[in-house]
Amino acid sequence: MPDAASKPPQENPLTNILVNVLVPIMALTMMSDDPAILEKLQAEGIDAKEPRPWHLGPVKALIIALALPLCYGLWFFFRHRRLNFFSVVGLASVLLTGGLTLYLWQPGGGVRDNAPTLFGIKEGSIPLILGLAIFASHWTKNPLLNTFLYSPQIFDIGKIERTVQERDAGEGYKRLLFTCTILFSASFLVSTVANFFLAQHFLGGIDFDGVDARRQYNNGVGKLTFWGFIAIGVPILVILMFVMWHLVKGIKRLTGLDTEEILLPR
Repeated sequence: MPDAASKPPQENPLTNILVNVLVPIMALTMMSDDPAILEKLQAEGIDAKEPRPWHLGPVKALIIALALPLCYGLWFFFRHRRLNFFSVVGLASVLLTGGLTLYLWQPGGGVRDNAPTLFGIKEGSIPLILGLAIFASHWTKNPLLNTFLYSPQIFDIGKIERTVQERDAGEGYKRLLFTCTILFSASFLVSTVANFFLAQHFLGGIDFDGVDARRQYNNGVGKLTFWGFIAIGVPILVILMFVMWHLVKGIKRLTGLDTEEILLPR
C-alpha cells in the first residue's frame, strides 16, 4: 500500500475557493471604480461615492482578478509537476474571461451590447464541458467519477471488485457505475442553464454606452462569479449526496458487504 508521502498532492478546497472565487469577486466589486470618473461625476453635481485608495479603475481591477487564479494554477503545476483538475478548470475560466472581456470592451470605454449573451455562453460552457467529460470518461481507464466520487482513497475498491467477481455480479456493478455517471453528469447540465440565465440577469442591466460601463461590467461579472459558483455548487452537492447514497446502497446490495467494509478506515 502506498504511504502518505507517495500520494499525489491534493488541492485544498478552501484555498481553491479563496483564490478562484472570493478574491476575484472582491477585486471586481471593490476596486473597479475609477477615481477620475467619480471626480468628474461629482464636479457635474451628480451624487457619486468618494474616491478611495482601493479604487483602481476597471482595467487594473480586472487584471488583479485574473492574475491570482492564473498565478496559482501555474504555481501548482511547477511545484508538483502535474496538472490539477480543478486548477485547469480555473485557468480555463480565467483565460476565457480575460479574452472575452478584451473583445467586449470598446475603445471609447463602452461595452458591447451582446455582452450578456456571450458571457452567458462562456459561463455555461464550462459546466457543460465538465458534464460531457464526466460522461465520456466512463469508457476510459480513468473515469472522472473516480476523481470526484468513487475514489480509491474513500472506497476499498479492490475488496469491492473481488467480491463482485466472486458473486458473479459484474453486469450489475457496471450498470450501477454507469447510472451514477449519468446522474452526476446531469448536475453539470443544470448548472449550464442556470449560469446562462444568471449572466442575462447580472449583465443585462448595464448602460453599455455609459461613462462607467466597464465598472458596471466588472461589478456584474463579480456578482455572476459568486452566484455562478453557487449555481454550480448547490446542484452538484445535492446530486452528489444522492449519487453517493445510491452508489453505497447498490454496492452493498451487489456484494453483501456492510458500509464499514466497503469504505476505507479513516
